[in-house]
Amino acid sequence: MIYYVEDDRNIRDLVVYALTQTGYQAQGFENGAALSEALTRALPELILLDIMLPGEDGVSILRRLKADPRTMAVPVVMLTAKGAEEDRVQGLDAGADDYLAKPFSVMELVARVKAVLRRSAAPGARAKVTCGGIELDPEGHAVRAYGRAVALTLKEYELLTFLMTHAGKAYDREKLLAEVWSIDYFGGSRTVDVHIQTLRAKLGAAGARIETIRGLGYRFRGDGP
Repeated sequence: MIYYVEDDRNIRDLVVYALTQTGYQAQGFENGAALSEALTRALPELILLDIMLPGEDGVSILRRLKADPRTMAVPVVMLTAKGAEEDRVQGLDAGADDYLAKPFSVMELVARVKAVLRRSAAPGARAKVTCGGIELDPEGHAVRAYGRAVALTLKEYELLTFLMTHAGKAYDREKLLAEVWSIDYFGGSRTVDVHIQTLRAKLGAAGARIETIRGLGYRFRGDGP
C-alpha cells in the first residue's frame, strides 16, 4: 500500500489512479491529520508527501514520521511545487528518501516509486552486520552501539550500513550521495555532512568510528578498540 498526501484533489486522484494502474494499492489523503489516522490502522510500504499542505506542512509531517519508531523506517518521497535547492536540501535532511518537483510525469513518478521500494526491500541488506562495536540488525531495523540501543531514521541506517560494510575505505560526498540516496541530487554535499553529524551524535562514543578524511570525505574505522 502507498499513501499519498496532497490537498489538491485532482492531482491526488490522478496519482492514485496512476499507481493503481501500475499494479500498486494506493490511497490518498488531503492533510496530515487524515494520514495520521490511517497510520494508526496500518503502515504503508511508502508515503508520497506534498510540502505545501493546509495545517501541518509536509516537512513537519516528515520529521514527525522519522521521529516515531513505528514509522521511521517507512520510505518517504516528497512531491512538491517547490523545486528550489534549499527546499530539496531541507526535505532530504529531514529524512526524505527522494524528492520530485512538480510538474512531474507519471512515468517518472512510477520509476521513482519503484526505485525507492527496491532499495528499501533489498535482500542483501537482511544479514546482521557487526563492526567496531556497532551491530546492525536489518530484520528489526535495530542498531546497537557498544550494547546500547540506538534509534536511526531509514536514511541514517542506510548510510551507516554502507560505511560499515565498506570499513577502512574512504568515500567522497558525491560517492555517498550516489550509493545511499541513488538520486539525481543538486543540493551539494550538505545533506551528507548533516547525516554524518547526526549519526555521530546518536552513536555516542562509537560515533568516533566515522572518521573525516580531510580533502576527501568519510571513512568507517572498524579495527581496534
